[in-house]
Amino acid sequence: MNHHLASQLTQRFYRYLAVSSQSDAKATVLPSTPQQHDMANMLAEELRALGMQNVVIDEFATVTAVKPGNCPAAPRIGFITHIDTVDVGLSPDIHPQTLRFEGHDLCLNAQQDIWLRTAEHPEILAYHGQAIIFSDGTSVLGADNKAAVTVVMTLMENLSGEHGDIVVAFVPDEEIGLRGAKALDLKNRFDVDFAYTIDCCELGEVVYENFNAAAAEIRLTGVTAHPMSGKGVLVNPLLMAHDFISHFDRLETPEHTEGREGYIWFNDLIANSNEAQLKASIRDFDLESFARRKQKIADVAAMIAGQYPTGKVEFTITDTYSNISNAIGEDRRAIDLIFTALAQLDIEPKVIPMRGGTDGAALSAKGLLTPNFFTGAHNFHSKFEFLPIPSFVKSYLLAEKLCLLAAK
Repeated sequence: MNHHLASQLTQRFYRYLAVSSQSDAKATVLPSTPQQHDMANMLAEELRALGMQNVVIDEFATVTAVKPGNCPAAPRIGFITHIDTVDVGLSPDIHPQTLRFEGHDLCLNAQQDIWLRTAEHPEILAYHGQAIIFSDGTSVLGADNKAAVTVVMTLMENLSGEHGDIVVAFVPDEEIGLRGAKALDLKNRFDVDFAYTIDCCELGEVVYENFNAAAAEIRLTGVTAHPMSGKGVLVNPLLMAHDFISHFDRLETPEHTEGREGYIWFNDLIANSNEAQLKASIRDFDLESFARRKQKIADVAAMIAGQYPTGKVEFTITDTYSNISNAIGEDRRAIDLIFTALAQLDIEPKVIPMRGGTDGAALSAKGLLTPNFFTGAHNFHSKFEFLPIPSFVKSYLLAEKLCLLAAK
């Protein structure tokens, strides 16, 4: 392992983790939290100090910049990463630590008795003898996605040799619906031939297929009445919601599916005696099956409306993001270059259908093919998230190799 590069990456990563930048799904502004401006300002200042051109930071906490190439015939490549970390009810403040894994359970926080148990997290067994970055167990680590921000910023500092123009974009609010990427102006801020996201995934993982995603909101209005005179009059919206959910297969949910299997996930219910608001996430890789799942929401809504004629059923379905593979055409350079680079770096490729989405899904839907590759981390959105430093280094080396290979 390149120890100088490992140290460079780790120190920069720790510095970025010191800036709390959780997103907030309840907010309606972009960015959803003011702390993301702090992160964006830090990156813009560093980019200017590195001599990057066209450094732009806007009111949405989106930062873009260009590293001019020295090979005019090379394609113009983009890298996009998100600056927010996820809010899963843990602390927004991240306290990283580097521990060496020797095959035994690891104490992440002695004061709070927080341990990573190998029996519960056997994925760590592949990294025996390696230095690994963890949080202190009170927060996520934030490798999703500050490890990627670190890789891209370090690449902008180190990249030499022949390469084309490299355009970078750092965007907010990926964790709450890819909001920053959806607002990114491709023509004026991110005009590239193809691009890459670096987000999630263990060493070697490559993603150019992800879920098509939609959000459903169902509003069920009942009829209120005093229970002493409720017979034949009262319509309970909680029971309407229960009946609505009962029409969906319990085995087609996140906890019962894997691989390319889709699902409908009812994940929020707010109700009182007058009204129930039910939310669901719809996911599928296949467009036809995705359409059928959306139609099922409509069909069940009509069924429940018929079952409760004095009540009321309304619903909306909003597409959230689409499958990157929907955008694959004849120009497969972005994907093919990844496999060439992995082979030259002797990294085994692991192509996975991502059961989620990345900013690349939003850009691909706009016509810019944007596959994704690994940061090297595990256990995203968890206090047991961890990042093996050798995998971190290889994520950087892959990004660097892509820039150099493209110029050839």
